[in-house]
Amino acid sequence: LGIFYKLFVAGKAMGINMENHTHKHTHEHLPVSAEANLALLEYMVGHNAHHAEELHKIAHNAEGEARTLIHEAVALMNEGNEKLSKALKLMKGE
Repeated sequence: LGIFYKLFVAGKAMGINMENHTHKHTHEHLPVSAEANLALLEYMVGHNAHHAEELHKIAHNAEGEARTLIHEAVALMNEGNEKLSKALKLMKGE
């Protein structure tokens, strides 16, 4: 099966709708293969980085405290994404 199908299936099992980018979380966790987890985590790392870039651009159009808060939030997002990247490498055995 293709990676995007695996991503779709893994996301659906975790309550993530990747078609229209909505999220829901239930406490029902279905078993997901290690391969699907890796695919989803890899997707999310890139996805998060893209959102951080978008927010950085938004910060430059904001003023005052809003600008500062958005920049701080982007820094926190990047920090979290770096941790996810490290986790992904560990899960891949790198």
